Amino acid sequence: MAYTLQIGQSAPDFNLQATDGNYYKLSDFADARILVVFFTCNHCPYVLGSDEITRQTANRFQSQGVRFVAINSNSPHTYQEDNFENMVIRMNENHFPWVYLHDQTQEIALAYGALKTPHFYVFDQDRKLVYTGRAVDSPRDASKITVNDLDRTLSELLASQPVSVPITNPIGCSIKWEGKDRKWMPADACDLI
Repeated sequence: MAYTLQIGQSAPDFNLQATDGNYYKLSDFADARILVVFFTCNHCPYVLGSDEITRQTANRFQSQGVRFVAINSNSPHTYQEDNFENMVIRMNENHFPWVYLHDQTQEIALAYGALKTPHFYVFDQDRKLVYTGRAVDSPRDASKITVNDLDRTLSELLASQPVSVPITNPIGCSIKWEGKDRKWMPADACDLI
């Protein structure tokens, strides 16, 4: 069995606290035509380098029924910047157009098979996975982006076309697992392609 969620599989449910103090489940986004779930954090240079590109994509497709859900699964014992209090500060400062959820137990990162921050999962209206991997080809330095896989995927889906490239490797920092070295990854985690 593959470590990360496979194309065609259903979105794993969650019940996580957001920076707004509310708890959110998968069903809270039932009205979304397309749901983008992505694993992120507060400190990673690949996240920080591409957040504004992700914001542009979220804003561009919001009126067409695309919703974004961000999840931070990183252990704050590896990087204190990734704790919940700093998540709240980050959202208050940046006003990102998504809910920002805290996966304190890291169970949701395991359920999705999240490999990196950022790592994107795109689900269709039936909440079946249609794309997984990176958003862009240069998340650390937005000035060097030549490919925006997330934009392309959402455009294809909204045009009722098949996703031309459903799997890419996420580019970023590894998930920071509780009690593990900061570069540790589960033994069965590997590149997607």
